[in-house]
Formats: sequence, C-alpha cells, structure tokens
Amino acid sequence: MVCKDGNGDFEAAFQTGVTVRVGPVRNGRLATRSCEAELTWAKQKLQIATGASELDVDAFGVDLGTNVPVVIFQVKRLAAECCMSYQIYLLRKPPKLLRTLTGGEFFGAADTDLDGRVEIWADDAASVDGLENLSLDELDFPPTIVLRFVRGKLLDVSSEFQSYFDHEIVELRMELDAQKLRDFKNSDGRLPAPVPFTVEGLRRRDYLRGVKARVLEIVWSYLYSGREEEAWRSLAEMWPSGDLDRIHGEILRSRARGIGAQLDGVSTLTSVSTNRATIYDAINKPATGKLEVVPPEPIMLRRPAPLDLSEQSPAYAELMLELVIDSAGKVRSAQPSGGAAWSDIDLKDAVGKWKFIPAFRQGRAVASRMGLAVSLKR
Repeated sequence: MVCKDGNGDFEAAFQTGVTVRVGPVRNGRLATRSCEAELTWAKQKLQIATGASELDVDAFGVDLGTNVPVVIFQVKRLAAECCMSYQIYLLRKPPKLLRTLTGGEFFGAADTDLDGRVEIWADDAASVDGLENLSLDELDFPPTIVLRFVRGKLLDVSSEFQSYFDHEIVELRMELDAQKLRDFKNSDGRLPAPVPFTVEGLRRRDYLRGVKARVLEIVWSYLYSGREEEAWRSLAEMWPSGDLDRIHGEILRSRARGIGAQLDGVSTLTSVSTNRATIYDAINKPATGKLEVVPPEPIMLRRPAPLDLSEQSPAYAELMLELVIDSAGKVRSAQPSGGAAWSDIDLKDAVGKWKFIPAFRQGRAVASRMGLAVSLKR
C-alpha cells in the first residue's frame, strides 16, 4: 500500500491538469494514523476517501481500453475488514468515477502478457470468506478472477489465462496426500466438531479441513477459468459422494455473490493473444538527443533490508537493473545489466512488486525498458 495507518504518501500531476494526492489524514499540522486520497484541478477538489486504514494508487495515467487515462485507488476502510474497494477515476476535468469493484483482498492492473491490453487481476475473497466455515487464512488463495474492458464493457476474461490456473492446479494437487484425500472422501464433507471432544479428534478434523480447502481451490481454479465440466468432475472425484449436491449448490451460491456479479459479461475466448506491445527505450537517447518516451516515474519502491557488504569492495555497493515496465506501470521483467548475477534474492522478489507511473509517448501510456541503480548498502 502507498499509505498504511497514516504512513506513506504520493502526489503527482497528470498532463490533463488533474493532481492525485494520497497521504495521512492531518489534524492541524499533525498526521494521524489513517489515510486519505483526493483529486484536485483548477482550485477544485474531489475527496476519494478519508479515514482509511490502507490506501493505494494501483495505476496512474493508464488506459484500460476506454481511450481515457485513469487513476486507480485501492481502499481498505478498516484494518479488520476482509476486502478492498477498487475505484477507477477518469483523469479528466472534472474527474469522473468510471467503476467501483468490491470484494477482493487484492486488485492489480497489468498488461499481463505484454500484448498492449491491460487486465485487472483480483481475488474473489468476499464470496468465499466463511464458506464451509473456512476462513481466508485457511486458504492458499481465494479464487482468482481476471477482468478487462472490451468496447466499454468490463468482462471476465479469466478463460484466456488457463495456463495460469493450470499452474495453480498442479501446485494444489501436489499438496494433497493420497491417504488424507481418501479419509476426506470417506467423511461427511461438513466436518463438524468431534464428539466426544478429544485432542486426537480435533487434530483429525483440522487436517481434513486442510484437504477440504485444497479440493475447493482446485474446483474454483477450473470453474473460474471457464472449465465448468472439469470443475464438477474434479469435485465428484474428491468430495464425499453423499454431500455432492449440497456442496455443488454452495459453490454456485458463493460465486453468484462475488465479483462476477458486478461485471457486464464473460468472455468465452480461450486463445492466447499473439499481439506484442512495442517496448520503447527509456534508457538510451537516439541521435536526436531526446528519449523517445517520457520515462517511468516511481509510485512505490519498497525493498528488504540491505545486505551486509562491509567486507566487500565499493564495486559491489550498487546494482544496475534493467526493468521492463508495462503500460500499467508494473514490472514485467528485471535483470542486472551487463550480465551480472542477482546477489540479493530478497531484492529480486521485491522488485517484482514495484509500481511506476508508466512511460508516455505522444500522451499515451506505453511499455518501456528503463535502467535503475539500486544501492546494496542502504
């Protein structure tokens, strides 16, 4: 988050004359432990949120396919709440709310496969929180859903990313122990508290709840990626047969109250786009002496604690990175320049979560390649 519990701030002006500000709520000159966001233009102000526990700028100046640049806020009102709201505002004067989505623990816009189209990735957390008395903490992840604006309509395009879901299914199946899966299939599916209440009975129920969560996650991965037949076949293979009708209905009811209910439709495409976005050079100046794009600017760069390099030579004190930043401002790849190796794996993981205002060419957000020097000592 850009701002959490009053810590962190961000401010930037867009070329349309609209300024975005996120930071702590102030009581006079003192910052409080909560966050606010506002848009200002021509001496006017629009408050987006105030008193929020967490407030994020997920994207700035990005074109979601509506031909109007937007700024996207991710807002968590209370720390105890499960989920965020995802508010998309058009960056024009006056700014206008394009869409609000709710019910996800996480949202993130990205040009996932660098084909020039920006998707919104989210988890459908609110729809499954408490399903079968399972908390979100007991899940590896809530169901994933992928969204995209197509001709002005916000569609579920998860079926176009089946390879992502297939990877998750493989990982989940590897977690399932064959004997424990048989034990779960021989249970009643509901897994009530053991009677009489014993430590051994409680331990058995807990490990069966873990199996139950993995089975549901496999079914969701098929269902949310547009493969309903495979979802119900997997459910029949792994779920107690006497409880199938009940759980089938529960899964459908939970999905019906999720993020999908807030959309305009569902894409039935399953093919991967073969288009490739142009990646512009934001490092080297051509003969004209000017970069072909306005370079990316950071929104949030967080990093782990630096390595202890007290005994290393000064040559190892800095790492030059070459980043590919997509048109949503997200890092698609990062490599040390000059063939150098990653000396800090924690830093490598952190770089993948950095967020930027993307590069601009002729007023439009574009993908770019940029260089960034990172100190390894601080």
